[in-house]
Amino acid sequence: MNILVLMKRTFDTEEKVQIENNAIVDDGVEFVINPYDEYAIEEAIKLRDEHGGEVTVLTVGPADAEKEIRTALAMGADKSILVEDEDLNGDEHTIAHVLAAIIKDREFDIILGGNVSVDNGAGQVAVRVAELLDIPQVTTITKLDINGHTAVVERDVEGDVEIVEVSLPALFTAQQGLNEPRYPSLPGIMKAKKKPLERLTVEDLNLNLDEIGAKTEVVEYFLPPEKQAGRILEGELTDQVQELVQLLRDEAKVV
Repeated sequence: MNILVLMKRTFDTEEKVQIENNAIVDDGVEFVINPYDEYAIEEAIKLRDEHGGEVTVLTVGPADAEKEIRTALAMGADKSILVEDEDLNGDEHTIAHVLAAIIKDREFDIILGGNVSVDNGAGQVAVRVAELLDIPQVTTITKLDINGHTAVVERDVEGDVEIVEVSLPALFTAQQGLNEPRYPSLPGIMKAKKKPLERLTVEDLNLNLDEIGAKTEVVEYFLPPEKQAGRILEGELTDQVQELVQLLRDEAKVV
């Protein structure tokens, strides 16, 4: 079974976002595997161990993304592909076309990716890849069982569960609860240094940058306003109620 995993590097969720000159500052920032992609990597490794085959991690990013790729390899993935994106300046549309170009001439049974990335949160790349490859897709899965050429999945639908049966090859996006991602072991870290990492460029994929260029534009970056301190109402209960109603109407403007 050939399993492909779509992976993205994102800011560590503990990092503080800073904006300068209408751009997010990433100097000195710690990057990690997108947490939702960790579920996808873990599920791919489990399926490989159960059914045989190999796991290949694909990512589009700067050369520095090798660190996150090596982490995925240390977790247990077999090999990886990195498309260095310094010339792309794209959005989800662009990245999906790049990933689909990598995949279209390769044999695969399953593609796994995270439900969303914790930076942009668009949830667009994986589903766009499935559309470009013309294969079935099931998103936000919390359970995945493979039986021959068929997959039975459970997916999260806002507090309920939907069960879907789909023929392979297919693409799935992982939701929290699918599994518990493992930590790389010391032997795994040592082995990861020797596992294959294929480096590609847009030119290698014969893609036209004008055709796959971004369809969206970021106009402005800004941080949410700082939260104001809470207010404690004092006095008789009836007076507090009257003051609360007045504040909700005049200041909060919610009534």
